[in-house]
Amino acid sequence: MIPERSDILLKKLSDGDSWAVDQIVKAYEMRLRALVRRRISDRLRPKFDSADVVQSVWVHVMHRLRGEGLRIANKIHLEALLVTEARHRLTDRLRHYHSSLDREQPMTERTRPPSTHPRPSEIVQAEQLWEKMLALCPPEHHELLRLKREGFTLDAIAERTGLHEGSVRRILRRLARELGVRGQGSENLLARDE
Repeated sequence: MIPERSDILLKKLSDGDSWAVDQIVKAYEMRLRALVRRRISDRLRPKFDSADVVQSVWVHVMHRLRGEGLRIANKIHLEALLVTEARHRLTDRLRHYHSSLDREQPMTERTRPPSTHPRPSEIVQAEQLWEKMLALCPPEHHELLRLKREGFTLDAIAERTGLHEGSVRRILRRLARELGVRGQGSENLLARDE
């Protein structure tokens, strides 16, 4: 609150005296910040500080005092002016932030787009499986495995290797069974063509 000799202080404030402005700011700063904080939702608190809104209140009040020649008649008039300006400034900010919050969505596991790139651990596991598959097959079947790994169909692999499509299928199934016996994941080995 402003000191007892508020009439002198208000006259000096209306005249633009910087000492009077400092006194009024000190007297009302915390009260205005509390007013603003009470009206800010929890969802908006991280977006802006009540001090920013109060700062814009002082800018507008000083503009009206100096630019428009506004005269403050008494303490009640000053308090009403500050509260009204605080509500206006806060409403302006809320409109701005509400529209941006409407477009903003938190990134959760369900809304996060799935990565198209494998994780490093998946790359290592795939390389280990590849090495085991090569070790289980005779060298003449390595080309067949490489083509399957690159995504070729059984028909295309048969055409490129000169093997019959049934032979390609049989070789891949035998390898899948062998990997299954050894406890390796091989369920995707034939998934594309069956």
